[in-house]
Amino acid sequence: MIAYIKGTLEAKGNGFVIVESGGIGYRIFMSPTALTQMPASGETVKVYTYMNVKEDGISLYGFSSLEEQELFLRLITVSGVGPKGALAFLSQLRPQEIILAILSDDVKTLSKAPGVGRKTAQRVILELKDKFQTAEAVAWEIEEQAAPTSAGAKFEAIDALTALGYSRSEAAGAVNAVAAEEMTTEEILKAALKKMVRF
Repeated sequence: MIAYIKGTLEAKGNGFVIVESGGIGYRIFMSPTALTQMPASGETVKVYTYMNVKEDGISLYGFSSLEEQELFLRLITVSGVGPKGALAFLSQLRPQEIILAILSDDVKTLSKAPGVGRKTAQRVILELKDKFQTAEAVAWEIEEQAAPTSAGAKFEAIDALTALGYSRSEAAGAVNAVAAEEMTTEEILKAALKKMVRF
């Protein structure tokens, strides 16, 4: 497998980039989010990749980080989710949003991905729920520097609830339902506990 390609970004297209390395131009399919993180043409890039080999050809899928690549590799282990399906998830949701949706049984959020139906979303949750820890999502959030405070507070509240004896999916579901931007871990935890006591 080709782990990454480092070379000159020759062009950006609709859903792909062309990177020249060692005199060869590689067409690499990427999510819109990853494409926005690519520099201007002519600059040096390092794209983490997954090589998909089929009878009718070989395709390369690219990622802007190792974390995104790792999530893609986990998604394609789900029966019925191929490389295009995994890329569809990443095109619609950030990695930590996918993990939170999986942990909280949030079929609706996962179904936002283009071409992903309810049954596929349910299968992703069923097959991957036990393979994620909230700490991973927190690390990815900080890595991306995308509102780390609010997301970090969410995941800390989930961990606190699981420490109190709630299941991870119960905790994630309650936190997802009450958390809002700028809330602290303590505020989210109190609101989630109130919600769970009502049940």
